[in-house]
Amino acid sequence: MAVYSIKDLENISGIKAHTIRMWEQRYSLLEPKRTDTNIRYYLDDDLRHLLNVVFLKNNGMKISHIASLGADGITKKVKELSIDELAQETRIEGLTIAMMEMDEFKFDQIISLNIREHGFEQTMLQIIHPFLDKLGALWLTGSIHPVQESFISNLIRQKLVVAIDSLSVVSGTSSKKFMLYLPEGEMQELSVLFMHYLLKARNFRVVYLGQEISIEDVTMAYEIHRPDYVFTILTESPKKDTVEGYVYKVTQLMRDTHFLFTGYQIVSNIIEMPSNGEIVTGLNDTLKFISSL
Repeated sequence: MAVYSIKDLENISGIKAHTIRMWEQRYSLLEPKRTDTNIRYYLDDDLRHLLNVVFLKNNGMKISHIASLGADGITKKVKELSIDELAQETRIEGLTIAMMEMDEFKFDQIISLNIREHGFEQTMLQIIHPFLDKLGALWLTGSIHPVQESFISNLIRQKLVVAIDSLSVVSGTSSKKFMLYLPEGEMQELSVLFMHYLLKARNFRVVYLGQEISIEDVTMAYEIHRPDYVFTILTESPKKDTVEGYVYKVTQLMRDTHFLFTGYQIVSNIIEMPSNGEIVTGLNDTLKFISSL
């Protein structure tokens, strides 16, 4: 059973700690436990209950009305709400609840409906991408558990793989060819898979090498495919080089292609970029680059 501080509840729910305390005192919405030194803490049921309260509040219900429902009534009301009535922000909150409860059915309801309404790409841009930003913040603050992050990431990965597979493979030489990979130690596969989808949906040729690809292996693949562009992410420091050293090495080994680099280590450091290298600072920058081709 997980234990949460009031700061964890704030990070996950988006409700300020002083507001949570006020809800406790005025409406008895939560009953924190206390350590021997009188420090308040919360358990899984408390977090789920708070998320349900926030869910109803963001769907237009007054906090006083929510409190009057009682715990069972709140849970029942959340289940009664039709997914198709939910606003974008509330759907993102719904994904947070699905992650915390490890509820695949709830996740699929939200995502499948949004895909039907807005298409896969807009669902990724409007719902999943903001959710992943929130997930990253929760991960950094230690407010979620690795198994919850892994659970929801794998569900998103499944959606991406199915969407990519549904698109036709482009043949011939009339369109630009991209090669995508993640270096050794990098774990940002969802970002690379979405890049794969974006490129394939726009009829570019794509070679996706996968994760944990060494410089030697990506160089060999380059010799076979001779791509016009190579896209990669550097969020962690490379195992064998400095970030600048890694960038210099791969761009020199593959001089006849144009590299697109992104990720925390690239964006946050001052790096002298070789003539065949370019930094894309984020998703919007990436979309602009693709649109310019």
